[in-house]
Amino acid sequence: MINLFQPQVGAEELDAVAGVFHDRRLGNGRRTRAFEEAFAAHLGIPADHVVFTSSGTTALHLAVETLDLREGDEVVLPSIVLPATAEAVAGRGGRPVFCDVDRRSLNPSLEDIEAVLTERTRAVLLLHYGGRTGDVVRIAARCRELGVLLIEDGACSVASSVGGVPAGTFGDLAVWSFDPGRVIVTGDGGMVYAKDPERAARTRLLAQRGLVRATSFGHASVDSAAGRTPPPEYGRGIVGNDLTAAIGQVQLRRLPEMVERRTRIAERYDRELAGTEGLLTPPPLPEGQETTHCLYWVQLDPAIKDKVVGDLLAEEIDTTSHYAPLHRFGPQDTTGEHAPPRLPACDWAVDRTVRLPLHPGLSDEDVAAVIGSLRRAVRTRLAEAGSEEGLTVKDTP
Repeated sequence: MINLFQPQVGAEELDAVAGVFHDRRLGNGRRTRAFEEAFAAHLGIPADHVVFTSSGTTALHLAVETLDLREGDEVVLPSIVLPATAEAVAGRGGRPVFCDVDRRSLNPSLEDIEAVLTERTRAVLLLHYGGRTGDVVRIAARCRELGVLLIEDGACSVASSVGGVPAGTFGDLAVWSFDPGRVIVTGDGGMVYAKDPERAARTRLLAQRGLVRATSFGHASVDSAAGRTPPPEYGRGIVGNDLTAAIGQVQLRRLPEMVERRTRIAERYDRELAGTEGLLTPPPLPEGQETTHCLYWVQLDPAIKDKVVGDLLAEEIDTTSHYAPLHRFGPQDTTGEHAPPRLPACDWAVDRTVRLPLHPGLSDEDVAAVIGSLRRAVRTRLAEAGSEEGLTVKDTP
């Protein structure tokens, strides 16, 4: 099977884990601190402003928690995100408000976001789809003007930038994921960044059960008043550990080579799929933007999309349609105050988008197989559909 994603781990990662076993300190300790410091250096931000967490989902929930949402507060986010993103908002008492996206890049523009802003908007939660930063510069500037907080979801954009400025550093908060489908993989894990020093300190406090001092074993504890006073704030144990952090340090060192291979594969897809009848490749990157190439997608007419996916699977090529847009199936308004939003570009994109295999483990032969099989499947299914009355797949997308 040519896998959709495939973690790139090997002997160096095993050696790093063996070192943790040798020290017999598997919890949150010096390797966790070292990973946080290295990740912060990668982004050019203060090390004490980032916290390594147990997963990308816990990182997201932690970032939203620091907003201190109240009933009626709204958080704007694109509909094309994982359900956990909206759940993080709703779970803290806020209301997710879904915005439309560009139908080709699947990223929202400033205009998409402004269309749903209200006086109750507390924050914008911006996903960098596939690793592309989209309109983040204008969105960040507008959020600052309005006093609206900006959270960047950098799960796909660990090495992305605009004009040399790293993704994740434009807003007030940012989160990253290191699950097996991402570019840096730690088994599971995430990272939170808070630009404001007070919010950063609170983020760490909340992540380590509301306790404030680290012992020599890396466990958090209160100071000499322990046992006589309660923690300053209630939190949860959602910090990462030295096992996963040790893997993360190796993966971070290998990041440039992994992104380079992803870039070469994406460029070959662009080059050899361009002009294929019935198929759209992603739009060119805007000038000054660099992407991590976490995902690669094509867009097909809905009349043939599922059949093409089935054809590729029959040839042992793994693909996927995108998860359902949340404005169709996300948290529902039970008050009747808000009608379901109309997001036509989002609907168009989701009905047509198919993600192709993209990871450094793909050989040149694998990439050629994906390209050849996709072109054959599209050609075959277009020919079939073109003979059926009422179908116009040759005219779209």
